[in-house]
Amino acid sequence: MEEYTGEPMGMGTVLVRAAFLVDAVYADSVRQFDLTVPQAQLLCVLIPRPHGMFELAKTLGLAKSSITGLVDRSAKRDLVRRESDAGDGRAFRVALTAKGKQLAEEFHEETTRRVSDLPLGLSEAERDTLVGLLTKVITDNAVPVVFPDGECPSAASCSGD
Repeated sequence: MEEYTGEPMGMGTVLVRAAFLVDAVYADSVRQFDLTVPQAQLLCVLIPRPHGMFELAKTLGLAKSSITGLVDRSAKRDLVRRESDAGDGRAFRVALTAKGKQLAEEFHEETTRRVSDLPLGLSEAERDTLVGLLTKVITDNAVPVVFPDGECPSAASCSGD
């Protein structure tokens, strides 16, 4: 494996390498919690509240058949359940079960901790700057909320109740 030479990297290179680093940490968490990446994403999306199938497909970037299969497999593991949609009698919403909520919150907390530890070599000011700049990149590119903010799972407003 090649070592970093200390030469400045271009924007594309540094973002791809940072994504690779975060993906590796995320994949390790997924394995630890016996989930697939799509299951972990589904659980994290559902932490704040139930979602409709179309909304889930759009947020996760999946086709209708893929989201149906993902929800079916997650329901078989008792991680999610289907609830009728009060606004549309023909539709349903997907919500976390008690087991799914506990797993989602534990996964989210552990993964957030692991990823947050990556820039420990930065000063507090540098970390604040990094968060601000990456927040702008995420906002400017309209990245869907596939992973809620760190405080969300334990907050009463995110319980979905």
